[in-house]
Amino acid sequence: MSKLFPKSANKLPLQILIYLGVLAGIATAGATYYLTPKYTRVGYAPVQPVPFSHAQHVQEVGLDCRYCHSSVDKSGHSNVPTAQTCMNCHNVIKPTSPLLAPVRESFEKNTPVPWVWVHRTPDFAYFNHAIHVNRGVSCVECHGKVNEMDTVAHTQPLSMAFCIECHRNPEMRLRDPKDIFNLDSKNLADQGRAEDARKYIHDWKVMPPQSCSGCHR
Repeated sequence: MSKLFPKSANKLPLQILIYLGVLAGIATAGATYYLTPKYTRVGYAPVQPVPFSHAQHVQEVGLDCRYCHSSVDKSGHSNVPTAQTCMNCHNVIKPTSPLLAPVRESFEKNTPVPWVWVHRTPDFAYFNHAIHVNRGVSCVECHGKVNEMDTVAHTQPLSMAFCIECHRNPEMRLRDPKDIFNLDSKNLADQGRAEDARKYIHDWKVMPPQSCSGCHR
């Protein structure tokens, strides 16, 4: 056998293992870097069962975010509108539109409208909508200018780095209380009111956690 295989062949198994280890490391590093919300979610805009235009309902009709997302400032979870919420208007406005058939069916059967979630918090992370909203963080900071969207899209990475940056520098995201649900407003930092932002942090006792246990419970 020694005549068939050179002595250097004895090192081949170890070389193969090292090669596979390096390859696995590169693959892991690539997946860790690229398979994050920044790369896998930003731009995600699923087709909904009903073509709901936020731009039309907010800018033309004048609906407040809380009309459809009624628990956003009261609960840790922001609800999506029920069929009843939609039918409050659409039993009069376009009551026979074929585009609204899923809503009418859900209303008649007392089942949820099969909306497709755009923004989802991972199971391993804890996020409370009410806490953020009631401490001066507007919808637009995480969801973008939803009031201008015909189709809601994922505009921010919502990665751990994104959240930590806000928790470390909350004064860069806060708004005046009266502007929380005004998505055309600017946060205090963008208005050049950094001193007001720091005052709000003190007065509202804004102390976002920066430890692991703050979001991973």
